Formats: sequence, structure tokens, C-alpha cells
Amino acid sequence: MAASSAVSLLDIRLRRLGVNHELRLSKWKRSLLLFDGDQAGVSRRFSCCADMLAPIRRSVGSDKSQERRSDQKTSAHGAGIKTCSSPMPFASPKSRFVTKQEKFYPRCTPRLTGPQSRDTPPKRDTGIANEKDWGIDLLNENVNESGSNEDGSTWFRESGQDLGQNGYRCRWTRMGGRSHDGSSEWTETWWEKSDWTGYKELGVEKSGKNAEGDSWWETWQEVLHQDEWSNLARIERSAQKQAKSGTENAGWYEKWWEKYDAKGWTEKGAHKYGRLNEQSWWEKWGEHYDGRGSVLKWTDKWAETELGTKWGDKWEEKFFGGIGSRQGETWHVSPNSDRWSRTWGEEHFGNGKVHKYGKSTTGESWDIVVEEETYYEAEPHYGWADVVGDSTQLLSIQPRERPPGVYPNLEFGPSPPPEPDQQQ
Repeated sequence: MAASSAVSLLDIRLRRLGVNHELRLSKWKRSLLLFDGDQAGVSRRFSCCADMLAPIRRSVGSDKSQERRSDQKTSAHGAGIKTCSSPMPFASPKSRFVTKQEKFYPRCTPRLTGPQSRDTPPKRDTGIANEKDWGIDLLNENVNESGSNEDGSTWFRESGQDLGQNGYRCRWTRMGGRSHDGSSEWTETWWEKSDWTGYKELGVEKSGKNAEGDSWWETWQEVLHQDEWSNLARIERSAQKQAKSGTENAGWYEKWWEKYDAKGWTEKGAHKYGRLNEQSWWEKWGEHYDGRGSVLKWTDKWAETELGTKWGDKWEEKFFGGIGSRQGETWHVSPNSDRWSRTWGEEHFGNGKVHKYGKSTTGESWDIVVEEETYYEAEPHYGWADVVGDSTQLLSIQPRERPPGVYPNLEFGPSPPPEPDQQQ
């Protein structure tokens, strides 16, 4: 059986699915910059080919895939509502990003001209960027160069590739800079990876610090592979970001992930944490679509102050075939440990009738059945066709040429562990 140098096993599966690779997505939502400095970014050297990161990524630009309808608040007496956007705990100043053309291409060309300073921290609550927002442009030859600028700052740029077993190849480009006094520095790494199993990966890591002492780190990744158990093509995207202020007790961290397969199975989620002086807050949310009409969504948010005040809100919904439920709780704890809460729930029977119930610690209660239409989203607003259309650079990664008679080693590993209730 002759080997093909350009077409992987997964590429063949994607073509058989007849997916339109030209689809494009549209929007995403709010942005918030914790730090607003104009100094230069950090130097943290990273070898992309040692062991590539956990799901991590950066967020710039708009992305419909990140639209989070996170806070579907159903009041005690209100109707079932389609999920809507949740307000963030703090206001959101605008970022001062310059255009992608200004930021990326000038720092790689012309040759022997140093890359421009990357002095901007990531933006809060912007989810997972599209690959086009990063402008990843890997050099085709090995490069190792450095220089200095008129202001005394220094820069470096290097690129190469690492090879391994089973057709593994990692092409990478790394660049960075440092101010004349070392008070600010930055580094950024791009990479693409592939092997003969059809695995493809595109990624970025950047970090920096500025003269005010602000520091940040973020990484972004998207992967194409064949699912071990279903044999379906799967695309996964992820991002992690964090920033810390150098002048006050403030910082934040976010982790985002998305997973899609060719039959419509989709999973999305995020974990967030932030601190501003005496106040801290957390948020977690998730969505799961099984591709056959079943959907689960949930959100859990809470915050606290150093004085002991705590408050939070959470909800969950499950639906299939027009039948399902919603439930949630809003709560507050005072510094002297007095607790207030209100819980609510809805049962949707699929026949135009909805059972609503709830109670609070102040004596409120309700238990009624109303005639009401049921609204929920059985399919993700951004799914498999969308992510394929937005992953053209990932899909175009060319693996190493496979010699005739050499076949990929498809070791999927051990069987999944039993469920906890099945363990002895």
C-alpha cells in the first residue's frame, strides 16, 4: 500500500465528510484589560518541542465561538428564557492593541530588523482566539539572529524544527526582546506539530513584564486528531491566560477549552479567577451537546471580600426532545455568617406546561404550573462546520513524507477506567 506524503488518515476522513472549509464565524463579546501599560513584555524561554502545553490560548479579536450565554436567570415568577449573557463583576476598559499587520509581520521582515516590542498583556474574558488573529508565520529555514536598537534595547529571533518517531515533526519560531535596563522584556513562541497518524497542532505561547512590574503569560492551542474510541475526526481548541499587577494586589487567571467532533458532539467550558485588592471572584461554566439533541449547561459564580462577605449565583439546565429542567440558587453570607439564599426550579413537560417552584430563607415560596413555551438550544451556536472553517491553517499543516512500506503506529493506549460506582 503506497504512502502519501501530503494526505493523512484524518484528512481523508474530513474530505469524506464533505465539510465546507470556507465557512467563517463572526463575533465574540466583551474584553477587559487588567493592565494598561505601554512598556515591553516578558522573557520566558519555552521549548515547544519538549512537551507541548496543556490547553491554553490567547484571546484577541472577536470570536463567535466564545459567545457565552452564561447567565440564564429565570426568576421565581418569570418564564423560561433562552440563555443570555452574564454581567461581569467589574467594568471593562478598552485595550490599546494595534493592528495585526503592525504587530506581527514587521517583526519578522525585513531580515536583520528586530521584532517589535510586545508590551501588551492579554485581555480578560475574551475566550479563545481564531488562528488568523495570531498571524502565525513560521520561517522555512533555521534562523538564529539577534541585535540591538537605537534606544539600547536588544532582540533575538530563532527558528528550527525537531523530528521524532512515527513521523513526528515540530516546526517552531521563537522571538523576544529586552529593554536597555532589563526592566521590561517579552518573548513569544509559535509552533506547528504533526505526525503520520494525522495528528496536527498549531500553538502560541507569549509572556512579558513591563517597567511597572506588571507581568503576564498566555498560550493558545488548536489540535486535529482522531478520537481513540469513536474513530471520528476531532478538533480541540484551548487557551490559558494570566496577568498580575506590579503596583497593587491585583491579578487574574483564565482557562478556556472547546472540543468538537464530526458528528456534532461538542463540549465547551471555562474556569476563571480574579483578585482586586480586598475582593476575589471565581467563575466556572460548561456546555455539553451529545450531537443527538441532548444538552447540559451550567454556571457557578461566587465572590468574597477580606471582611468575610460572600455571595454567589449558580444554575443548571438539562433538555432533550423538548423535555427538561432548570434549577438554580442565589446566595449571600454576611461577615457575621448570616446566610440568605433563594432556590428555584422549573420542570418542562414538553406539552406547553411548566412547573415552577422555589423558596427563600426569608419565607418566600411558590409552586405553580403555568402554560408556557419552552426555549433552549439543542445545538451549539458554533459547531463542527464553523470550527473547521476557522482552522484552515491547522488543516493545511503538511506532515513529513512517509517512506513506502512504513505505516503509522496507532497506539490508542489502555481502555478508559471504570466509573467510580463500578470500582471495587
